[in-house]
Amino acid sequence: MIYTEITPNPASLKFVVGRTLMPVGTADFPDLASTEDAPIARKLFDFRFVERVFVGSNFITITKTSDFNWEEVIPAVKDFLKSYFTNNQPILTGKYAEMAEAARAEGDDEVTARIKSLLESHVRPAVAMDGGDIIFDSFDNGVVKLVLQGSCSGCPSSTMTLKSGIENLLTRMVPEVQTVEAV
Repeated sequence: MIYTEITPNPASLKFVVGRTLMPVGTADFPDLASTEDAPIARKLFDFRFVERVFVGSNFITITKTSDFNWEEVIPAVKDFLKSYFTNNQPILTGKYAEMAEAARAEGDDEVTARIKSLLESHVRPAVAMDGGDIIFDSFDNGVVKLVLQGSCSGCPSSTMTLKSGIENLLTRMVPEVQTVEAV
């Protein structure tokens, strides 16, 4: 069964599937050139309306071009995904198939470990519900830098989420954090 969920980004729609696509992490494909080791994303870019593909644990978020309506896109994507999964074609290969949980990298200092833990427990699950992801990039001199992926990338409300939501959480829970920025 495949169903859709709206996201805060009107150009992105989340297609939830009844199986695990990525047991660990997420994968963002902003263009066709980035789809090495991602056969499903490569095939989705064959559709003229696909501008970006994001693969989460049990969903694929499609960002469409502005010259197509969702009414045209949804049936085509659902039919494609049903056929793709029925034929047991590979979803992700290579580096994605072997991807380790980078968020739990050894050697993080105490502050970075707390930031990553809060992102994992509070932020990423909520953002995944909207068809995107937020990945820790760095922490230096009080500034947390995050990478916005999937429907979060280019979303009109991403700045508000970043500042009002994530920054408020991190500055309250980790006093060393002064501000949060998107990379």
